[in-house]
Amino acid sequence: MRYLPLTPNDRQAMLAAVGAAAIDDLFVDVPESARLSGPIAGLPPHASELAVERHMTALARKNLSAGEAPFFLGCGAYRHHVPASVDHIIQRGEFLTAYTPYQPEIAQGTLQVMFEFQTQVARLLGTDVANASMYDGSTACWEAIGMARRITKRGKAILSGGLHPHYVSVANTMAKYTGDTLVTAIPELTAEPDTDALIGMIDDETSCVVVQYPDILGRISDLSDLAAACQAKKALLVAVVTEPVALGAIRSPGEMGADIVVGEGQSIGVGLQFGGPYVGLFGCKEKYVRQMPGRLTGETVDAEGKRGFVLTLSTREQHIRREKATSNICTSSVLCALAWSIHMTLLGEKGLRQLAALNHAGASAAADRLAKVPGVELVTPVFFNEFTLKLSKEARPIVRELADKGILAGVSLGRLYPGEGALENGLVVAVTETTTAEDVETLAAALEEALA
Repeated sequence: MRYLPLTPNDRQAMLAAVGAAAIDDLFVDVPESARLSGPIAGLPPHASELAVERHMTALARKNLSAGEAPFFLGCGAYRHHVPASVDHIIQRGEFLTAYTPYQPEIAQGTLQVMFEFQTQVARLLGTDVANASMYDGSTACWEAIGMARRITKRGKAILSGGLHPHYVSVANTMAKYTGDTLVTAIPELTAEPDTDALIGMIDDETSCVVVQYPDILGRISDLSDLAAACQAKKALLVAVVTEPVALGAIRSPGEMGADIVVGEGQSIGVGLQFGGPYVGLFGCKEKYVRQMPGRLTGETVDAEGKRGFVLTLSTREQHIRREKATSNICTSSVLCALAWSIHMTLLGEKGLRQLAALNHAGASAAADRLAKVPGVELVTPVFFNEFTLKLSKEARPIVRELADKGILAGVSLGRLYPGEGALENGLVVAVTETTTAEDVETLAAALEEALA
């Protein structure tokens, strides 16, 4: 927020202009019972700008940032190197907006990037079409479930136990208001995902099956049989990708028959950013494009026959009656989508494959090293850059202990699934190109000490 140097006389003049005698007159519609009777308890009193800066700096020092420690966190948010040129380009005046370009005549730069973004996403996910981005992966996942309901006219979605629990939580929240029935499960600490179980659960009432690829434990499965089973029952297969870099090394869900592919684009171009904002990816088969939520940028020609870009198939959200909209997400993440597209363009196909190879090689070496630590068992022998360890002790307090020592050791399953005793010893470890051999040795030594 910009600093507004208003004097008491300035404020009085503004109040007089709107016919108010005092600031309190602006709040007459707020019931007396809902107004504060005094300062908010627990908050410090007014302070000088210098004092506030000192206080906030002291608070910031308590953070253990990704670049300051051996970093093995993942589970949907990954640390990758983002070239400085990405930040430079997104700050150009043509692009520095997070909102929708309703006036194409003055937004051709943004619209063209959105068009190219859609092309890149569709190629990466293996789908025919993609939209111009969504809020994040979790809301994109829910929108896919809603889209499947509209297409199949059914209201039961089967969610894999390998789907990120935060994505499941978002879906459960939304389903309270739509009447959808969600069949959910929790993962088991086994090498194999629950693909066979999912196939056995599909029936004539199923709208879709939602599976994460790779899943929350890092496991990778061939989705072809699951896609065929869904098709046989006229249900849709929804694949969720939380680590798009993986698609530089493994087959895309669209290639294996997924009808809708959604994901979190954070790991390309966006950065961790203490949890957001992020960018949702959404692609599908062409025959379902009119049921796809969010915005779509299309190519056209102007009155002079020159190439141009516009929003198309946009009879959705606030543009029409809410109850008839394909989605009630009324914006997109265009600035983050721009960062994603710039990074992807800088990488190119060759660069993405090389980045994926670096990630997998580093993760494989780390898994081999950590599996040698007494009290550590590797659960997932097949993975991309994220794998699950089973410790001889509960993982959550060990993660806390190592964080106090300046090591961000990974994500404990006890944190993701509180109260599930069978998972409390599970630790999900992510390794990217930013992880060094020294980082792995530091983690191995700390785990050995903590498990002794």
